[in-house]
Amino acid sequence: MRYRWQKSRARGRLRRRRQWVAQQEFAAIDLGTNSCRMLIARPLNPSSGADFTVVDGFSRVVRLGEGLAHSGHLSKSAMARTMEALAICAGRINARNTAHVRCVATEACRRATNGAQFVEQVARDTGLKLEIIIPEREAELTLTGCVPLIGAGRDRVILVDIGGGSTEIQWVEVPQAKDGKAGPRTRDMISLPFGVVTLADEFGTGPMSDAVYREILKRMQPEIEQFSARNEIHDFVAAERVQMIGTSGTVTTLGAMHLGLPRYDRSRVDGLTIDFQHIRSHSAKLSELDLQSRAKIPCIGPGRADLMLMGCALLSGVIAQWPIGQLRVADRGIREGLLGEMIREHLPGSHPTRAAPSSSAALSAVATF
Repeated sequence: MRYRWQKSRARGRLRRRRQWVAQQEFAAIDLGTNSCRMLIARPLNPSSGADFTVVDGFSRVVRLGEGLAHSGHLSKSAMARTMEALAICAGRINARNTAHVRCVATEACRRATNGAQFVEQVARDTGLKLEIIIPEREAELTLTGCVPLIGAGRDRVILVDIGGGSTEIQWVEVPQAKDGKAGPRTRDMISLPFGVVTLADEFGTGPMSDAVYREILKRMQPEIEQFSARNEIHDFVAAERVQMIGTSGTVTTLGAMHLGLPRYDRSRVDGLTIDFQHIRSHSAKLSELDLQSRAKIPCIGPGRADLMLMGCALLSGVIAQWPIGQLRVADRGIREGLLGEMIREHLPGSHPTRAAPSSSAALSAVATF
């Protein structure tokens, strides 16, 4: 009797704990080289700890890494723009009395000589505690956020994240266990030390010449080929065992262009599949346009007009290496990974491998770029 009574009390505590977590809000901020992005969410399914509904979101192009490739440090103007965006995030978090907050910074703060000092200034001015994460941690969070888009039937994934200051490519194994307990895991990864912002700083914003395009592919090729060879990726591709997922402003913008959207709509772009031939076609058309013409295209605008060509060149280098034929578009990544982790940490009995964020109207209007 006493055992049953203790067991009943334990169940009651667990139920109350889950109910408490369901009432909490969790905030995640991803500060990249190009953008500052935030999500605030509430657990949607307390019994799993994986699904959540977004109650607020924010995204702004801040160009924190502007000029970094030449100077080696974050400029005053870039830090001011970023601080303004982070202050908005902090204001929203405080206004909602959000209980749990996790903030990370990636390549720009990793590389800049004054990156750590900027993080300290952010803490003093906004109260937000940014953690500068290594590429492996960045890749882990990105994969966690993208797990819901991994389709069945193929046991390997190439996950491509084209950032502002770096480009990460992961080789992911997807266990086919019937019990579903084993989640996808990264077998190998590379982090190329350039992204859309650093390349635009170097090569400019005009129409892309063949020479610039070849130079970008030349820089990518050695490390990508070594990565492919040591993992025997071409053998897996030939056996039709590989799917490709892309997560970045470049990829989501190409998705919106492919759909002909008059304005960005995450609910239609996230999870979209695009054939490689359409990626090449859209990229070729963009490469012939000047900056002003690109800025007039819906879903690009002035904020991304100068970066799209570099992102398209990087993506073209990836799809040329592995002829899988299709790319799945992911408007998700680090923020969703952080939210999933926090919720599982605070929810007893949650599954350690699931991270399936649920879209909401609050998120649909927040573009990744």
